[in-house]
Amino acid sequence: MLTADATGLFRHHGGVTDSVGFDRAAGYYDRTRGMSPKAVARLVEVLAEELRVRRPVLEVGVGTGMIALPLARAGVPIVGTDLSRQMLAKLVEKAGGVPFPLVRGDATALPFREAAFGAAVMRHVLHLIPAWQEAVREVLRVVGPGGVLLVSHGTYPEPYLGLFRRFVEETSLEQPWAGLPPGEEELIDELLGSLGARVRRLPDVPDTVEEPLAGFVRGMGEGLYSWTWKVDETERLRAAERVAAWAEQELGPLDAPAMRAHQTTFRAYDLP
Repeated sequence: MLTADATGLFRHHGGVTDSVGFDRAAGYYDRTRGMSPKAVARLVEVLAEELRVRRPVLEVGVGTGMIALPLARAGVPIVGTDLSRQMLAKLVEKAGGVPFPLVRGDATALPFREAAFGAAVMRHVLHLIPAWQEAVREVLRVVGPGGVLLVSHGTYPEPYLGLFRRFVEETSLEQPWAGLPPGEEELIDELLGSLGARVRRLPDVPDTVEEPLAGFVRGMGEGLYSWTWKVDETERLRAAERVAAWAEQELGPLDAPAMRAHQTTFRAYDLP
């Protein structure tokens, strides 16, 4: 297994990939993708109930450890893998050292033997992988028979989803997502069902965080979200201005206090 070396840097596994890496987002990722402490605690309860009896657990797209770190503190034996060197470095920084085995690698070519894990977690990652079906099959290769795969695909709630759609309309983006578009979980169900897995929906974890609409639109112009990265800076800034003007007419002042209510949903796929 490849793990962090003494300097906190990570060895690369695999060759060229089309998957989207998040090196550029490492410094601000937690700020723009955060959950409230209460929601994190509840999510850990839900996931740990599935994972404690299946050891060890692989998180694909572990990122900065938003889920893996609290799971590890709850006693779940975790191994994390991610394409981004900088995201893994941020995880180590947050933990004050290497908290569990970490691997830099691509989800479509996992550097583990067959049936090395009892379970795997994929949270908000399949939209970044063009060959997402291959990534799912690869996870099934490294998770042993009778294991479980936990997947959260997610999407934006309204009115943030409307702002996202408007941004896409205002740009030359034909396909904002590199991989599986959010909201199409039924395609994951179909794929895993064809491979013999049984799907269950775990309890939803609701959350509410403060996020004024102005901040979300400003993030579009600044290129904080992966779906903005294909748009050049000039077009991106102009599109964000148009989105802001449209939203002011449709929704009112964007800098008014706003609470983003959403829920995290995981599907559990019991493997044959």
